[in-house]
Amino acid sequence: MEQDSHSDQEILDILSLRKIAVIGMSQHPSKAAHYVPKYLSEHGYDITPINPSSDEILHKKCYPSISDVSESFDVIEIFRPSEDVLSFVKDAIKKKPKVIWLQEGIHNTEAEELAKKEGIDVVFNRCMLAEHQRLN
Repeated sequence: MEQDSHSDQEILDILSLRKIAVIGMSQHPSKAAHYVPKYLSEHGYDITPINPSSDEILHKKCYPSISDVSESFDVIEIFRPSEDVLSFVKDAIKKKPKVIWLQEGIHNTEAEELAKKEGIDVVFNRCMLAEHQRLN
């Protein structure tokens, strides 16, 4: 699977943004959708979990959808299958984040183009944990 064309400096600039909503965050410690945001939280990021089947993850209030959160975010990270991403990106766009980050293994050209048309930077098929470790 291809990867976006961001330079290392561009990824570092994105990683300097600290307020992140995580769509599809998991309660299960063995899943990337849990341990990646947990790692980010441990490294100073302000994480907001989004998952309709949880009330709380990592001692933080969990919201059923991104539209249920009143605050804004710098980055909205998505842990959902590529074929399901479009509806989540449509909701995420309404929050006007600077970046939508599709986790490693996730790529949806239609969703990515939609976000870019709204002036939102899109990272796809990359892991925030791996990129943070690689570049810091």
